[in-house]
Amino acid sequence: MYQVGEKTKACFDRMISLEQVQKVLKYIEQDQRRTIDEQKELVLIEAPTGHEEKRAAVFADKLRALGLEDVHTDRGGSVVALRRGAGKGPRVLIEGHLDTVFPFGTVKQVEEKDGFLYAPGIGDDTRALAMLLGIARALNACGVKTEGDIVFVGTTREEGMGGLGGMKDFLDDNGSEIDVSLSLDNNDMSSVVYQATVSQSWEFTFHGQGGHAYGAFGTLAQPIHAAARAVAKIADFQVPETPKTTFCVSNFHAGTDAGVHAIAPEAAIKINFRSNSKEEFEKLRAEIFEAVKQGAAEETRRWGRNEITVTQRILCDIPGGTQDPHMPLVETAWLGLNYLGVTPSLAEGGSTNANIAIGKGIPALCMGRAFAPDENSRNIHNHSLDEKFPVKDAYKAVQHAAMVLLMAAGIKDQLPSVMEKA
Repeated sequence: MYQVGEKTKACFDRMISLEQVQKVLKYIEQDQRRTIDEQKELVLIEAPTGHEEKRAAVFADKLRALGLEDVHTDRGGSVVALRRGAGKGPRVLIEGHLDTVFPFGTVKQVEEKDGFLYAPGIGDDTRALAMLLGIARALNACGVKTEGDIVFVGTTREEGMGGLGGMKDFLDDNGSEIDVSLSLDNNDMSSVVYQATVSQSWEFTFHGQGGHAYGAFGTLAQPIHAAARAVAKIADFQVPETPKTTFCVSNFHAGTDAGVHAIAPEAAIKINFRSNSKEEFEKLRAEIFEAVKQGAAEETRRWGRNEITVTQRILCDIPGGTQDPHMPLVETAWLGLNYLGVTPSLAEGGSTNANIAIGKGIPALCMGRAFAPDENSRNIHNHSLDEKFPVKDAYKAVQHAAMVLLMAAGIKDQLPSVMEKA
């Protein structure tokens, strides 16, 4: 059974007893409709990965209107804003990502019915942007001055081929100044993500010669067949359930409809693979590369006329790592969920912007954006045209993020950061 250390518990009890903190929590609850309305507004500003400019501009304007300092767009397109503290505590990054997985023209409207908001991208991760605005608004309204600075960031290129690019760029440029990183990007607020699953995506291209499907048959080794041999080998891999390890050949491209009677000169496959264990990940990567090599060699030997060669390029490289489950951030998140009447759980692995911080040795968490006791991640339908967001008590996720943020940053003259050493 998970046990919280005495230091964290004492700090949390002190924090939650403060009148200012109670005012913040009450304000967030009363502010729910406004955060929901901003969520609905922002989701209609479509932001496919790599094309977040319009949403970023509106988000930046909203941060300026809240009085945050130095609001700007960084070299990676992320929106960055500073809420200055007393200069005595850790500098805390809190972020959500601007992009969604949907192309322009997908989001036509937001429907609110039966206690849910319906729109592609309404949760992932548009809700996080509304949460950031709600937290900043609550701190302002209740006159909270933190010990450490808070850096609010709307990151770009989190999804898919973006490969957490906005977070990478920000921390490459500013990581030495960030002491704690908090991400908002998880369906269920009960799940505390403190580990980082290592992940890579690769493209392998098999090269040969083109020719007529009938006339050249038997004289040429075929790139598509070589790729298929490799995929068949990969499909038979056995990987452990624990630590969770996965692989997926997600794309297979070759030939054209016009060349349906032709041997394609090239075939390409794309594969993503992940593991919560660095050792299992390295083992799987070696097996994938060997399967590709064998597929090309077997097709070459089958016909003995020309050689199938392979080139490869990495598409995404996401660092992994582990943290102590009893570090103050994790214990704080656990206590905060208990305080709100939510049964917490520690997620085994994760692939979020927190990976980048963890990979750099920055204490980090990814927290949830929805209070969904009756809705698991499968029926909220992330990355689906049927994506929905539960409205009832949604403010609780904002309260939770605010409590963890205040524990990390500290409150001037009232609460030291839980991250400070005794």
